[in-house]
Amino acid sequence: MNSSHNHKHHNMMEHTHHMEDMKRRFIISTIITVPILLLSPMIQEWFGFTLYVPYRGTIILALSTFIYFYGGKPFLTMTVDEIRSRKPGMMTLIAMAISVAYFYSTLALFIPGGKEFFWELATLIDIMLIGHYIEAKSVLGAADALQDLVKMMPKNAMRVCKDGSLEEVTIDLLQKSDTILVRPGEKIPADGEVIEGESMTDEAFLTGESKPIYKKPGSQVFMGSTNLDGALYIKITKSGQESYLSQVIELVKEAQHSRSHTQDLANRAAGWLFYTATGVGATTFAVWSVIVSPVDAVLRSVTVLIIACPHALGLAVPLVVAITTSLAAKRGILIRNRQAFETLKDIKAICFDKTGTITEGKLAVHKVIAIDDETTLLRYVASIEQNSEHIIAQSIVEYAKSKGVEPKKAENFTAYPGIGAKAIIDGEPVMVGGPQLLSKESLKLPEKLKPYEKIESTKVWIAVNGKVIGVILLTDTIRKTSIEAIKMLKELGIETWMLTGDNDEVAKEVAKECGIDNYQANLLPDEKLNIIKEIHNQGKVVAMVGDGINDAPSLLTADIGIAIGAGTDIAIDSADIILTKSDLLSVVHAIRLSRAAYRKMVQNLWWASGYNIVAIPLAAGVMAPWGIIIEPAVGAVLMSVSTVVVAVNAQLLKKS
Repeated sequence: MNSSHNHKHHNMMEHTHHMEDMKRRFIISTIITVPILLLSPMIQEWFGFTLYVPYRGTIILALSTFIYFYGGKPFLTMTVDEIRSRKPGMMTLIAMAISVAYFYSTLALFIPGGKEFFWELATLIDIMLIGHYIEAKSVLGAADALQDLVKMMPKNAMRVCKDGSLEEVTIDLLQKSDTILVRPGEKIPADGEVIEGESMTDEAFLTGESKPIYKKPGSQVFMGSTNLDGALYIKITKSGQESYLSQVIELVKEAQHSRSHTQDLANRAAGWLFYTATGVGATTFAVWSVIVSPVDAVLRSVTVLIIACPHALGLAVPLVVAITTSLAAKRGILIRNRQAFETLKDIKAICFDKTGTITEGKLAVHKVIAIDDETTLLRYVASIEQNSEHIIAQSIVEYAKSKGVEPKKAENFTAYPGIGAKAIIDGEPVMVGGPQLLSKESLKLPEKLKPYEKIESTKVWIAVNGKVIGVILLTDTIRKTSIEAIKMLKELGIETWMLTGDNDEVAKEVAKECGIDNYQANLLPDEKLNIIKEIHNQGKVVAMVGDGINDAPSLLTADIGIAIGAGTDIAIDSADIILTKSDLLSVVHAIRLSRAAYRKMVQNLWWASGYNIVAIPLAAGVMAPWGIIIEPAVGAVLMSVSTVVVAVNAQLLKKS
């Protein structure tokens, strides 16, 4: 854990150092540029002044040589890397432009009537440096969300020793099964289970839900969440790199570095631009040398190379990728496969598992049918079930309490595993249980209750003095946001499917309530997979949303596999996208984010490449007969403005 964290920290420090280096080179080069401008004959002529300085030529050459090698070093160095990898691109173009300007101007000093333009060289390097600094700062800002996650990691923890004493240790010394104390206001230093204490915790980074979550003995807690109002003793279940937060950071980092279809296009475009600019530059030099003069030919050629520098092209996609990944992480959307995330914008059909995806995945009281008084029935059941850890018993007790019914003391309690339980309550013998209870005790159903015997819901029967007085029906409840999410998906033009192993009656009811277009019930995993293949064969891009375990084959078969509610188990190999929040609205957010990111990439690529269609011909001098000529320094400004526009446009994704 420590070495991984140090590696990430080293990379960030390296990027910060690069940004500061660009800033320092820009400041020093700009200072040196001032005397170069003052000593340049062209500048003196334009502004109508004369400045005679002995050894002017030697001084301006020395100053320009310093700027060329000091200010231009980053571009010259990176050009060598591009040439070695046989992938000439933006750095090669910049290096060609400043090298032609420097060496031609040096030669012009020794040629009678030679026209040097050291000032263009200096201003070009200054503008390139400040452009690079702005880019570096923008990219660094895009990684803020990742750094916010890193900051969530506590540095120390209070470990409970075997003798009950406390010792403060660094988190890398924590081991599985250690017990730690987390006081109010402290961050939880490892994933674990509460063994003593009650408190509210802030897990917004995990679920995207700002509402504090109640924790009691048996509750799971996660590294990086904040303990709000009570002391908790926690038994560690996962520490270090195993923790949820560490895995989130790794996934975010993985996503930021995963390949992008659009990035491949941008890289190819940069290569095409290099060859185009080189060809146009060479042609421009030849034509202007014949028509006007070699000096003007150099100026035009250098301007072509400067205009064509694909700085903006290089930033167009990576910055959007970084910002998108960070925004997604903040919403609990973890992108494992960048290409799948980009494909998400094109989906025409989306398939959902039912249990745990559309529904809560846990039973809750759906209906209470009592022969006489419902409150009395609930009191009997809650009194027997109040100390049970069974999920059905807990659901009934919670429901009873929500109705204001308080359990009474149960005497002579006896449990029958798999059948039910009985006890004496207020002097009355009470029995509760499932269908097996009816047969075991030979209980007969009143006419009013017989229709409920064949209903598919989970049933708990209640009998007093050997007579059945009612039944409680429990079903898997639909998530509050599922209906809204399905509606929004349909508004986006996406066909919705529910694929479930549950029976047809339940599936039909859930599909109808949620407004799902199509459903298939009683499916085995391989049958789900075949349906997804059929939809795909219709020419539709298909996404599958499931729990990532039972639905693994379907997640792998679909064009995009989305694991939902994977909170503590995010390393699901079968999913392309992992949603930490058990909420289908996260699916809608992911699709919208994919579409928004694609729009930004396309806008940036058009701006980064498109302006060359106009700018390169102007730089080559096609409008010269009409008095429109772009100087090299103006070309540098246009190129840098294009880069800044791309950077700002990418940042606007945060607001959209």
